[in-house]
Amino acid sequence: MKMRRTPPTYYLLAVGLGLVGGVLLVRAGERWRLDLLGAPWLVPALLLITGLIVLSMAVQVHRYAKGERKEMDPRFAVNALLLSKALGLACAGLLGWYAGQGLMCLPHREAPYYGRVIVECLVAALVCLVDIIIAVAGEWLCQLPPDDGPDSPESKRRAEQGRLAGAAERKLSKSRQHRS
Repeated sequence: MKMRRTPPTYYLLAVGLGLVGGVLLVRAGERWRLDLLGAPWLVPALLLITGLIVLSMAVQVHRYAKGERKEMDPRFAVNALLLSKALGLACAGLLGWYAGQGLMCLPHREAPYYGRVIVECLVAALVCLVDIIIAVAGEWLCQLPPDDGPDSPESKRRAEQGRLAGAAERKLSKSRQHRS
């Protein structure tokens, strides 16, 4: 299985979709008087803790890849990479979501409710931006050195050298047997 880095366009697409969702939520809140805007303070705290956990996992995988750590369960390495990817894309969507809400509430910033929503959305959006940076760094940290599989040019070269050395050894042993 070959995993690739998450393309930047995926992050931009997620931010765009989140932005549209945030704008639509503010419109719906204004139209039907729904109180769904903002983010409870627990959300940015949990997002930041999640980002730090994913970063810690990615650092452990990087230490293994550099040879500083002796053993690692391959599932742990794959999970660290998948969590980095998921964190980045989810936080990109949430960044757009909170940015959309905050931008749509700016015209009403004098009202205490909207002022609180703007601050909550700003904090949540900043934490999401930090988590995106952590996720991109986590993907980079989870890169393992290339494994020389049986089809790699280096493996084929070593196998050919082994065959030639084996053939030379057999020829040498046969010539020794004939002399004896």
